[in-house]
Amino acid sequence: MKNKTDDLPPVPSLKKILGPSFILLGLALGSGELILWPYLASQYGLGLLWGALLGITFQFLLNTEVMRYSLAWGESVFVGFWKVSKALPWWFIFSTFIPWSLPGFSSGVAEVLGQLLGIENVLLLAISFLLLAGLILTLGKTLYKTMEVFQKTIILLGLPFILLLVLLFTKGADWVSLGRGLIGGGEGWWFFPPGLIWASFLGAIAYSGAGGNLNLAQSYYIKEKGLGMGKYGSKISSLFLKGARKAKLTGKLFADSEENRNRFREWWRLVNKEHFLVFWVLGFLTIIALALLSYILTFGQAQRQGIGFIFQESEVLGMALGGAVKVAFLIMAAGMLYSTQLGVLESSSRIISENILLLKYQKGKKVNASLYFYLSLWVQIILGIIVLLLGVSEPRFLLTLGAILNALAMCVSFPLIWWLNKRKLPAFARPKITRQIFYWLGFIFLAVFSGVVLFTV
Repeated sequence: MKNKTDDLPPVPSLKKILGPSFILLGLALGSGELILWPYLASQYGLGLLWGALLGITFQFLLNTEVMRYSLAWGESVFVGFWKVSKALPWWFIFSTFIPWSLPGFSSGVAEVLGQLLGIENVLLLAISFLLLAGLILTLGKTLYKTMEVFQKTIILLGLPFILLLVLLFTKGADWVSLGRGLIGGGEGWWFFPPGLIWASFLGAIAYSGAGGNLNLAQSYYIKEKGLGMGKYGSKISSLFLKGARKAKLTGKLFADSEENRNRFREWWRLVNKEHFLVFWVLGFLTIIALALLSYILTFGQAQRQGIGFIFQESEVLGMALGGAVKVAFLIMAAGMLYSTQLGVLESSSRIISENILLLKYQKGKKVNASLYFYLSLWVQIILGIIVLLLGVSEPRFLLTLGAILNALAMCVSFPLIWWLNKRKLPAFARPKITRQIFYWLGFIFLAVFSGVVLFTV
């Protein structure tokens, strides 16, 4: 007799599934959107924004292929990788732990609020924000709900504020420069300006979205939102929540029937629409708005070090619109940086802890995923504090270094996801040839720029 969990659940409305892509978008707010692309705009103008357009588009393709697997199986892609190779968990542990334990986002929050509050020694602030992130994630009822509410709030408050500032300051010529930049036209150059710092450009491309292995964390949010076969999966809850229980890591593929095939196609169209509207549209709009604002307010001026261009922006805003707008801009910047720090710790801890469990996992066995998650979380926080105490705290340097490492990790993710979906999905659920072509173009694009950076360092 067939169990009800053999069938894909009915497909709901778009409104009911909104959420997973907000979390992934939040991972990008404090990196590519707020710092790296605006920094490039302040240095070189808008002519590099073609890279942002391609970067976020290729990450959209990667993310939706991740979602394809989890919709069908109701488990994370890391469990899928483990099924085809027991060695892969080692790769994901190290390629996640090394780049994402660098505390660039907390350093950025500390610098911004230190500037706002007149605090010169921001080391204790940076450490405090790391500890606060750990407490927020530890005490929330369920991880998914905590992250969804936090990221939605930051995005829906911050983006309208930035768009309003852009509309107040832009002139017709700025929009012409933006249009040229999207096709590679800069200030007297095409595609690559003289003196371009390739590492910063690669970092910005990698962070035109979540970046690195964190793109793969989208499979957790699909599962915990209960989309597709994820409806039958388990959630990570707080260790202090009464009734928290052990759960299986593995899911199962839906039964092959005409009804399930049709439902899968409907689910696939729906999650693509949600991810396009939230991740691609809102994400690209945020990149453009923040880069355009940085260009208008700081391009052609003597540049300060690190994230000093953010303070230059705030000062120009303050002189033009008053001190309240300056304060609001800095608070918004700090909020975006902190939303990313929170998201990075949450997603990377999920990846690290699940892959540690998979090293000795027996299929069907129940494990305490919550315990391993919180151990991974606090180990990362402690390592971040040690990095800060050693004096490595300049935010843009840490973010650029992390971005280079994450770009290399993404070069591995593209072929791995293709391989997994080819091996573990039925033929009708695999990507069509046209999609595969664009997908492999994304891999080539990222691999070429990663190679250029490695040979020019």
